[in-house]
Amino acid sequence: MPASEGSAIPIPDMLGRDQHRPGGAGLLAVNANRRPLATRSTAWARFLADGLARLGASPNAISMASILFAALGTYLLVCRPTVGGLVATALCVQLRLLCNLLDGMVAIEGRRRSATGALYNEIPDRIADSLFIVALGYAIDVAWLGWLGALAAAVTAYIRVLGGALGLPQDFRGPLAKQQRMAVLTAGCLLGALELQFSGSHWALAGTAWVIAVGATVTCGTRALAIAGQLRSRP
Repeated sequence: MPASEGSAIPIPDMLGRDQHRPGGAGLLAVNANRRPLATRSTAWARFLADGLARLGASPNAISMASILFAALGTYLLVCRPTVGGLVATALCVQLRLLCNLLDGMVAIEGRRRSATGALYNEIPDRIADSLFIVALGYAIDVAWLGWLGALAAAVTAYIRVLGGALGLPQDFRGPLAKQQRMAVLTAGCLLGALELQFSGSHWALAGTAWVIAVGATVTCGTRALAIAGQLRSRP
């Protein structure tokens, strides 16, 4: 049974040192369906996750915090698309991703998994993605493009989870998975801030919206084709 969020944490074994202890096989099975992130093994990420776990932070609360950062970024993008507002939006995107990184680390490596953790791992992600991408469409006065990008982003996650439901490892391939979408959005906001400062236009934001919409749509195709290939290869 997963440990509840309020259960005691064995501090020496919190972050990635329990693979060979009882329950380690379960952890490895969970890792097989986790998004591969190089930052998960960095010293700073482990330090932050360790600190949050020691403080008793709830992984679910960290997941919900990502929506708050997305909502703030959405407000800035739509209502305050100034140079400062765009830079602050880029910061909100990165803080959202930080929450996405730390919630899983606290839950899995920190041994604070809960019965509802899988829901909190997915639903806030979809909400945060949609808030940012829809807001981008409104920021450039092409609302339908933002909605298209948000729909395509949600479908990429649906196809990934569908593959898992069919008994396959969840497929996080791109070319524009969540991490890449948010990297594009961050770069677009920073370039947009520079463009706004020197020319007063919003071509960088418009290009960002198109890259996200098209890239997410292509990602739907690559994931669906990969899953179809794996299903056909089954005995």
